[in-house]
Order: sequence, then structure tokens, then C-alpha cells
Amino acid sequence: MSGLLSVFLHLLLLFKLGAPVTFRHHHYDDLVRTLYKVHNECPYITRVYSIGRSVKGRHLYVLEFSDYPGIHEPLEPEVKYVGNMHGNEVLGRELLLQLSEFLCEEFRNGNLRIARLVQDTRIHIMPSMNPDGYEVAAAQGPDTSGYLVGRNNANGVDLNRNFPDLNTYIYYNEKYGGLNHHLPLPDNWKSQVEPETRAVIQWIRSLNFVLSANLHGGAVVANYPYDKSLEHRVRGSRRAASTPTPDDKLFQKLAKVYSYAHGWMHHGWNCGDYFPDGITNGASWYSLSKGMQDFNYLHTNCFEITLELSCNKFPPQEELHREWLGNREALIQFLEQVHQGIKGMVLDENNNNLPGAVISVSGINHDVTSGDQGDYFRLLLPGTYTVTATAPGFDPTTVTVTVGPGEPKLVDFQLKRSIPQITELPVQHLEAESYQSKYGPG
Repeated sequence: MSGLLSVFLHLLLLFKLGAPVTFRHHHYDDLVRTLYKVHNECPYITRVYSIGRSVKGRHLYVLEFSDYPGIHEPLEPEVKYVGNMHGNEVLGRELLLQLSEFLCEEFRNGNLRIARLVQDTRIHIMPSMNPDGYEVAAAQGPDTSGYLVGRNNANGVDLNRNFPDLNTYIYYNEKYGGLNHHLPLPDNWKSQVEPETRAVIQWIRSLNFVLSANLHGGAVVANYPYDKSLEHRVRGSRRAASTPTPDDKLFQKLAKVYSYAHGWMHHGWNCGDYFPDGITNGASWYSLSKGMQDFNYLHTNCFEITLELSCNKFPPQEELHREWLGNREALIQFLEQVHQGIKGMVLDENNNNLPGAVISVSGINHDVTSGDQGDYFRLLLPGTYTVTATAPGFDPTTVTVTVGPGEPKLVDFQLKRSIPQITELPVQHLEAESYQSKYGPG
């Protein structure tokens, strides 16, 4: 009996020592230690890297999960989570640290679902995009923190209002014609944004991300683009103006996947607000300019949604365990959504990779491009589509493909070089040339 009691007390002590390590708030140094702890426990499937530094010099760390960390494998999609963009919205930060530990632990335990996810997906987790703001908010304490204390970066800038505004251009192009994807940035864009924003832009330009979510707080809802309203609102008017993307149905599905896998988001009634199915078009909620969500969609191949995860921006430590249980399945299911639609290689007639080839889907006015290794990914709902691949100097190729609800359909394209067309001279001109060659001019 004394032996059993001893074992019980030992386990109880371990629980008391272990539980707070996971379900607690992490300052910057604690965050860094946690990321490297996960890497040390799963060295063969993880990599810790920095995409840059904050205003105050703190690294913007990312933890990568992959069966080949640091390497893009053709046809393996890239997906990312970004947390703590607003420094005082901290639940996402803690959930992403917990997700990192969970993925590592479950992989080591032989969880087949997690093992398959890691093997088939390159996952990038950034727990904090605004480490400077977090430290300001954390210094206030979770119970006394003002609603906006720590929201901005150290220069007082809201990072989710700091990306180049591409919505203005896309709304013009949708009306008058022009590019529907990969809109260019102004030449001086680097001087117009904060260090954290610049680092993220360079990051998402360097990797061919397919799917993404950024984690916020202050509400409980899955928000999808566009965030910026097409309509100019009259001052004082609170009329909602939904502004859908060409991929609106797909974005609604992605948002619902998270909402319905979440413990209570899908109920709709949260924080005094009501959102049917727990989702909302960003612009129909409130218009937001220069946000990260719209920027991903308009400048890269990445489809991003915004997850508002808690009524309390800085929830007490004792609520973190419950929040983790409410979000765990949703975080995994959302990652799995990157495996849908179509994907494939774009090659020339000599089987060389064709980067930058444009993949167009008839009826959806938003194209994607192939990556550096010629592979492309196009998220699509189940259905039958007409898909065209084009590249400069090559003849376009069009196929009809039926997409199912399961794994993505593999659709490769092999493009042939265009043969320059010889312009025929008019018959009268040819006759004149013949006359002049025989009798001379005049």
C-alpha cells in the first residue's frame, strides 16, 4: 500500500511540475527555449529559423515541421500559422507553442495521422510576429492589461494595417481588366513598412505558401477575405458591405472547417456577437485596409484566413488548457485542408521545370503560378473544372479535370514552345517586288 501511495504521490508531483510548463504564458526567452526544446526532442523533423528581427532586435522565429526540414520537396505543399501579430492578443502565441509540442510528441508516439501530415506537408509555425508588443502587454498583466496596450509594435504601428495596399488595384482591375494575382509592389515598399512586416513579406515571397492562418483575439470567429470593403462607406454609416474574393466559396469552406472543428466557434454566439456558422467575410464585419490576409491572396499563391480565438485578448493562465482543448482538432484539420484541389508539375517538352507558369481555372478570376521547381498547387472545391497552363514563349495547354472531396488530383502540364508565325506579305506587294526585281524601279 505504501508503495502504491509512493507511486501516486510521485505521479502527482510530476503532474504538478509538468502542467504549468505547458499551459502558461511565455515571455520571449521562454518562447525561444520552448522552440529549441521541441527541436531537440524531434531533431529529424524540425528546424528553427529566423526570418528577421523586430524593432527592438528580437528574432522572429519560425519552427518548421517536415520529413526533410529546410528543403522544399516538389508537390509537397507549404502551409503556415502566424500568431501574436497584435502583441496583446496572446492566445494564438500559446496555442502555436502547444501545437508545436503536440506535433512532436504525437509523431514520436507513432500517431499515424500526425506522421502522415508531417511527411506530406511542410509546416511553418511562427508563434509571435510582434514579440516587442507582447512584452509590453505582458508587463501589464493579464488582469490589468488595457485593451490596446501592447497591440502595436515598438514604433507604435499596427502591423495588420502596415502591408502595401493591393486591394485598390485589384478592385480597379476587376472592373477594367488587368492582373488578377501576384500584383506587383511599389518600388519603395521596403521603406513604407515596419521591420516585422518587411520580414514577413520577404518570407512569403521566398516560399510558395499555399495555405495560411493568422491567429488573433478579441472575438471568436473565422474571418476570410476580402478584409477591405469595395464600397466607400458614408461617414457614420455602419452598414456592412460584404466584399467576396473570386474564391469566396472556397474561403467559406476553409473558415467553416476551423469553426466546426473548434469547441464552440460554430455556435455563432460568442463575446456578445453573432456570426452564422462562426464565420464572417472580413469586410462585412468591418473594413480593414493594408491587412496581411488580403496581401497574401493578392501578392502570392497563399490563401489565408484570420482566426479570432478568444473574447479576452490576454486570457488568464488557468484558461489556456481549456482553450487548447477547444482549438487542438481545428488546428490540425485546417492544416489538412492544404491537401485538396489539384496540383502538379509544369514542364517544357524536354522535361525541364517551368517556374512562374500561370494556372488559370475557367470561371474563377484568380490565377496561381508554379514555384521555382515547376510545381503548382490550386485549392479547389469538389467539381469539374477547365484548367489552363500558360508560360511566355509556350503554347497554352488546357485540360478538363474533376476534383473529388479527398486527396488532390494530380494534373501535370507539358508545354510546347511556340513556333514564331511568319507574316505573309499581301499579294499586291509580292507582285510589285517581282516587277522591280525584273525591270528595276519605276
